[in-house]
Amino acid sequence: MCGFAGFLGTGSYDDIVAMTSALVHRGPDEERIYDDPKYRLFLGFRRLKILDLSGGSQPMQSWLAKHIIVFNGEIYNHHELRVELELKGYKFQTNNSDTEVILHGYAAWGDSLPSHLNGMFAFAIWDESRRRIFCARDHFGEKPLYYIDQPKLFAFASEISALHSHVNIPREFNPSNVQKFFAYGYVPAPGTVYQSIHKLPAGSTLIFDLDTNKTKVSRYWKFEIQADDNAPAARIPALADELRSLLEAAVKQRLEADVPLGVFLSGGLDSTAILAIAAKCRGSDGIDSFTIGFKEPSYDESVFARSAALAIGSRHHERIIDLANTHVETCSILNKLDEPFADPSIVPTSILAHFARATVTVALSGDGGDEMFAGYDPFAALTAAALYRHLVPSSVHPIIGSIISGLPRSQRNMSLDFRLRRTFRGLSYRAALWNPVWLGPLAPGDFVQCFERPLSTEELFEDAISAWDQSNARNDTDRSLEFYTNFYLPEMILTKSDRATMHASLESRSPFLDRDIAAFCQTLPRGYKIRHGQRKYILREALRGLVPDFVLERKKKGFGVPLTKWLSTINTPPKLPDGLSIRDSFTTARWKGLFENSEDERIFLWAYLCLAYVGGALE
Repeated sequence: MCGFAGFLGTGSYDDIVAMTSALVHRGPDEERIYDDPKYRLFLGFRRLKILDLSGGSQPMQSWLAKHIIVFNGEIYNHHELRVELELKGYKFQTNNSDTEVILHGYAAWGDSLPSHLNGMFAFAIWDESRRRIFCARDHFGEKPLYYIDQPKLFAFASEISALHSHVNIPREFNPSNVQKFFAYGYVPAPGTVYQSIHKLPAGSTLIFDLDTNKTKVSRYWKFEIQADDNAPAARIPALADELRSLLEAAVKQRLEADVPLGVFLSGGLDSTAILAIAAKCRGSDGIDSFTIGFKEPSYDESVFARSAALAIGSRHHERIIDLANTHVETCSILNKLDEPFADPSIVPTSILAHFARATVTVALSGDGGDEMFAGYDPFAALTAAALYRHLVPSSVHPIIGSIISGLPRSQRNMSLDFRLRRTFRGLSYRAALWNPVWLGPLAPGDFVQCFERPLSTEELFEDAISAWDQSNARNDTDRSLEFYTNFYLPEMILTKSDRATMHASLESRSPFLDRDIAAFCQTLPRGYKIRHGQRKYILREALRGLVPDFVLERKKKGFGVPLTKWLSTINTPPKLPDGLSIRDSFTTARWKGLFENSEDERIFLWAYLCLAYVGGALE
């Protein structure tokens, strides 16, 4: 795991040094810089050593082909690809470097290279013979890649902070994308909250042509459900066996490391499955597991994690925190963000990453399990939502809303009143908007009050609406799976995971996002994901006998955060940068409602706070 930056055009050696230095947390073990005055090309690299500790330094150059690469991530099928490339005649200088596999793979396969890779990756290759830069990002977007394309400057980096370290790259906000941030809780790719900075979408390649000074972005892969609704019970045993084999292979591949490795453990189904398989693969060597817990009982899962670790036999480590007493840590985490996202679990995830880093350098996680197998609570709400829309007259809708709004407010994790309010606010809109509205920080109806120049609901959610309407999936469950996998997963979950772990100089790996598991899930009918009302049905069947029964039978809890309590410790609400057209009266009223417990806008206020930190209003 590493960080890189580079640019062609306007700028100096001092710029690439500054850009690379901004990524020191992503790679504390080594720094290297390459420059080519002929093309005004600069590449910088920070390395966190995981594989081939004595080799594999970057930027790595292939002298014969005149290609040079900077790469962040891991290629899990690099051994197989190395053999394939050697048979084609390519000679390797390193013993075990997946970076060199990508470099020779580009020479062999050209623009189709990413389709050969099974892993998490973002890379940029300078191709001198074709006078272009070829960039790619992995299938799900585990590893980030941002870029800016100006008339005399093309620049790219693993984080926005590195781009902002170049003297010619402005920090101007994009007001429309700021509104999208409050609609989704993130800005869908290729947008960011900044006017001139873009993010390469997951499963995409980018080519910058030096001769034409033009950039071309292409999609080489996208998660799309290609299944029918036929799910006979007779196929369940065979599918469960296949899935179990795929999971075991994915975990085994991700255990390769020349440094200590462990597992993040919540005690839920996904992380416990990863731990159980990892422990089985490691045998007598054993494995470490790591958990973060809360003193607030309704949010704490540490007892479940402890029980799972005991049943599996891992060396278990846990830390219990009181979020209200972690003000300094929380503000430090927020101050490191270079783009906002409205998931407050960035705080415990960051604390967990730093806690684990004292023991290991790599941690496996259960990220992706909910998206692959329909684990989230909204999947259970889809049928009820459709019935409500069909049966309840529109004239009755405001009356029901008023009743729900008057329910007593609770600070407990996923309390009934919180779930009802969230669910109800989505029911005012068509199915394409249910998921983003259920998850978003600000209800669509509030944008007129919040912003002086509000976007319409169609403009705010144009990305989600387009994806929903163009989907070939046959039902709302599968269309929702595509939403979570193509939007929520890369923009929220994986961004959180990358930032939290990388700021601790820790590599995170997600076996559920294996390319072969994704292919399996794309053709899996809905009736195997949700069966008899049980979500993740086929996954549970695949794990029987491997994961303890009490984990298989436990209802999903979710990684909640006692956010309201922490927000209540903020005495003076912050101000946002000028030019965003957000009405102070609206935000002041929301903070007042929080302090008086008269309304629950915790997610909006957290998003507001994140944007204030990113905008430099707070430190």
